[in-house]
Amino acid sequence: MPTRETTNTPIPFSSYDRSGLVAGIMHVGVGNFHRAHQAAVIDELLEHGQARDFAICGVGILPGDRAMRDTLREQDGLYLLELRHPDGRREQRVIGALIDYLYLPDDPAVVVERMAGPATRIVSLTITEGGYNTDFTTGEFDVANAGIRNDLNDPTRPTTVFGLIVEALRRRRDAGQVPFTVMSCDNLPMNGDVTRNAVVSFAAARDPELGAWIAERVAFPNSMVDRITPATTDADRAYVRGELSIADAWPVACEPFFQWVLEDAFTDGRPPFENAAVQLVDDVAPYELMKLRLLNGSHQALAYFGALAGYEFVEEAMADPDLVKFLEGFMAEVLPTVPPVPGIDLRRYQADLLQRFSNPAIRDTLARLCADSSNRIPKFVVPSIIDNLAAGRSARFATAVCASWARYAAGIDETGTPIAIADAQAEERRLAAAEERARPGAFVQDQRLFGPLGSNAEFVAAFHAALETIWTHGARATYQRLRPTG
Repeated sequence: MPTRETTNTPIPFSSYDRSGLVAGIMHVGVGNFHRAHQAAVIDELLEHGQARDFAICGVGILPGDRAMRDTLREQDGLYLLELRHPDGRREQRVIGALIDYLYLPDDPAVVVERMAGPATRIVSLTITEGGYNTDFTTGEFDVANAGIRNDLNDPTRPTTVFGLIVEALRRRRDAGQVPFTVMSCDNLPMNGDVTRNAVVSFAAARDPELGAWIAERVAFPNSMVDRITPATTDADRAYVRGELSIADAWPVACEPFFQWVLEDAFTDGRPPFENAAVQLVDDVAPYELMKLRLLNGSHQALAYFGALAGYEFVEEAMADPDLVKFLEGFMAEVLPTVPPVPGIDLRRYQADLLQRFSNPAIRDTLARLCADSSNRIPKFVVPSIIDNLAAGRSARFATAVCASWARYAAGIDETGTPIAIADAQAEERRLAAAEERARPGAFVQDQRLFGPLGSNAEFVAAFHAALETIWTHGARATYQRLRPTG
């Protein structure tokens, strides 16, 4: 567990007794965002004597989850969370909400039994946008996936999140128990609906009656989550040990901003989330659209141009006034596609985003924003282009963002240095980027990524022109030429 050495730095440790806690939540995909967001919310409630039946048992499935398993077990689930303010202030606290961690490949039967047990009332997810095994253009769940086929053939020893959830729900049904809620906390449009479709599709492929029962009885609340949380670095670990005298192998740093808008739909109770700044609503859609198009879209607008211009960190890119002007132009272009949001001043929201992106204490990398592009661009940028073109409005900034992705996807930066691209479709996109120069529109003809835009002559021409400008004159010169009008 994180151990405190002699220090004058006041760091609050959990004041509550962890020995009597019950893991009412099983969370699949414990990473930095979960530990800075949902786990921090539960920890706050526990500090106030609430939600003692909703502590968290983490679940790992992927090979990369072994490291988190080992770290959390060694530290008794405890870790340091540090909020880094733009003015340099840092606030720390030790989070105690994670009281157990199970790694599915170690013993699938144990994980299934735990999830199927009556103590589990919520199964939550942060499995990334690409983890839902879904074609987001057609909305179809891929039942031909090798892992899915394995779980359909051997359902009692699941290897995927969907096999695990469905087998646990099947046991709850057969035991006559109330089903748990499945709560996605991933950053994708209508994440609850996407999760419902994936889980029900898997269940129906296994047993149509089970699929129908899950569709009727299980709640899949939609949510919108927001807190910029970069990956932990060796420098973070050294700071925590050297300056704070805390031995923590995997501390978490994040911005002070926090937002969680959650649909109030649960089958077996929930923690009093409203007591920890969670906004419970009937309809998440307006908040979600705002965030996806303005925050996440702006991250994409910044990412590829910034990386190609030679910047490593987000705050470095935000120190470039020309890139900031481009970003402001992108936001202004996207804004008409965002309907009014209850309780939110959208122009103030945009100003706050610029301030958050500029926070020098976060040290968020552009490489993180560039990762998983083939899942992010279709959700965060393409829809606003479609809406603007349909309304007869300009989409030149967002089109340039798509072009910057295509230039980045080529895999070589402007100095001739290879780019390490973290994207499941990296090779496919690289080949499409190479073909684009000889055959305009080749990069955008994949309907899974660009929907109808590949057959829109106006978009294809503008995209190709922007890409050629980047190739010929460079990223910096391209965004310098694109300025807001009016």
